[in-house]
Amino acid sequence: MNPRSPYICRSLSEKSQLPVEALPEHTIAIGGLNDGHSDHVFTLGADFFLACGREDFLGGQAQVDVGLEKNNHLLVARIHVKGHVEMLCDRCNAPMQQPVEGDQRQIFKLTGTGETDDDELVGLPTDTTEINLTHYIYECISLHLPIRHVHPQGECDPAVMEALERIQVNHVPDPRWAGLKDLNN
Repeated sequence: MNPRSPYICRSLSEKSQLPVEALPEHTIAIGGLNDGHSDHVFTLGADFFLACGREDFLGGQAQVDVGLEKNNHLLVARIHVKGHVEMLCDRCNAPMQQPVEGDQRQIFKLTGTGETDDDELVGLPTDTTEINLTHYIYECISLHLPIRHVHPQGECDPAVMEALERIQVNHVPDPRWAGLKDLNN
C-alpha cells in the first residue's frame, strides 16, 4: 500500500503493512462530518472475505454497524459485527458456516503525525479527510471467531466421522501411574 494513500488503513507501526486490502466501500469521509455521533452500516459479502486474503475464509455474510463519535482531535469507532464466515470444519473438512458476533472499539487521534506512543490509539495526520475501516472490521471478525471451527454435534460428514472412529486410538495408561490415584483419596 502506498504510504500516501488517501485511505487511512495502516497498522500502528508504519513499517508493517496491513494484510487486508482497503476497500473503498468502507471509507468514511470524516472531513464533512459534524462533531458528535454518526451511524454507518456496511454489508459484507464474498468480496470482503476474498479481499481478506485468508485461505480459511471461503466466503460469508455479515452486517457491520459502526457508531462514530467525532470531536476536534479524536474519533472513536464502535464496531459491531454479526453474521457468519464460510470455512472448512476442522473435524471433517466439509464447508460450514461459522457464526460470528462481536464488538470492538477503535480510537483514532488526530495528532499531526501518523504515529502515537500508545498502542491502543491510531494516530492520524490532522489533515485526514477520510478513514477506511476495512482492516478494523476484519480484525473484529478475526478476534471473535473461535479457534476451533467445527460443525455442531451430529452435522459432520458421516463418512469422515466413520473413518475417524476406525482409526481412533484407545490410550491405555501405564499401570504404574494407577498408584497415584490412591493419593487423591
